[in-house]
Amino acid sequence: MEFVSIDFETANEKRNSPCAIGIVTANENGVTDEYYSLINPMMHFSPFNKRIHGITEDDVRDAPTFAELWPTLEAYLSNKMVVAHNASFDMSVIRATLDYFDIIYPTLDYLCTANISRNVWPQLFNHKLNTVAAYHGITFEHHHALEDARVAAKILIKAFETYATAELDIFLKKCNMSKGKIYERGYVPPRSKRKKRSTRLYLK
Repeated sequence: MEFVSIDFETANEKRNSPCAIGIVTANENGVTDEYYSLINPMMHFSPFNKRIHGITEDDVRDAPTFAELWPTLEAYLSNKMVVAHNASFDMSVIRATLDYFDIIYPTLDYLCTANISRNVWPQLFNHKLNTVAAYHGITFEHHHALEDARVAAKILIKAFETYATAELDIFLKKCNMSKGKIYERGYVPPRSKRKKRSTRLYLK
């Protein structure tokens, strides 16, 4: 299955403040393409966010805005299966920033590798990106958008290997999950389906 893994870093607490994006295209055999860019969010950087990712106002001063980058990003994302670790954050960055620039949403399906990890490796004490990466022996520079996107792609590939399938419908059934979707007028988040409880009769 071909998919696109993404990660955003933001300048502050606002979801429409992306300051970097990493994109990795991959399939069950590995990474096939990578893209990285700084983004000028045209707003202030919070000290907290700068401590996390190390990006400053000076770094993005000559970087393109999200709107200027969008034709390139749309080519990667539109009509694709997109994954991210804690995808609710990255998808909300996409939606909030498109809303800010009054750009129509693309159509794409998406999955969260954090939720997938909870289903595939429930024994882990948490399912943060660095925890899941360490479990699989993956080393990386955390909070660098391209590195994080690359790790999320590798996690999904490991999940395919664990469940011995890269067929999406079969994989989602084994994960007991549904995919999310972004479309022109809104979005639907991915969901974990509740397992049916067995019915037992108890006799006194």
